[in-house]
Amino acid sequence: MNNIKVLMNGIIKENPTFVLLLGMCPTLGTTSSALNGMSMGLATMFVLICSNLVISLIKNLIPDMVRIPSFIVVIASFVTLLQMLMQAYLPDIYATLGLFIPLIVVNCIILGRAEAFAAKNGPVASIFDGIGMGLGFTIALTLLGAVREILGTGKIFGLTIMPEEYGMLVFVLAPGAFIVLGYLIAIVNKLRNN
Repeated sequence: MNNIKVLMNGIIKENPTFVLLLGMCPTLGTTSSALNGMSMGLATMFVLICSNLVISLIKNLIPDMVRIPSFIVVIASFVTLLQMLMQAYLPDIYATLGLFIPLIVVNCIILGRAEAFAAKNGPVASIFDGIGMGLGFTIALTLLGAVREILGTGKIFGLTIMPEEYGMLVFVLAPGAFIVLGYLIAIVNKLRNN
């Protein structure tokens, strides 16, 4: 039951995007479509789960003076693995996400969860924390990308919902990310306060 609470914490109570407002660079930079948002969220979730697991296993072996650099090395190792796997098996998505994949290393969600949770809890709880935070991040990015894609192009996941001439270009561009994110945060805050 406790692991389910940890899992749901990342999705609802402490959603990294809508509640904690962490990881804004990939949130705003990669969500021009639902597929891009979902891909970035899943990539981040993979690194988050793996790094949480490893950090929870080696936390007692790391001296306090090199704790943060050690965490970054663990995270960077999984990002490198992810990068190679994406280049080999998902080259189109890798090309679309581009620079944002290596930037997962410095994503404050991952380092923050390593410091705040994985370094203080066991492996099973750390895996559930990684899944919960990763799912919360993935849901947020997919939702943001879906809204931007529908309003900007009239499509979602490449399927036409409305004619393209009704799309508003601003939602595909950077200002659209800020507008949609602001409204989604307001909606989430309203729902959480009820």
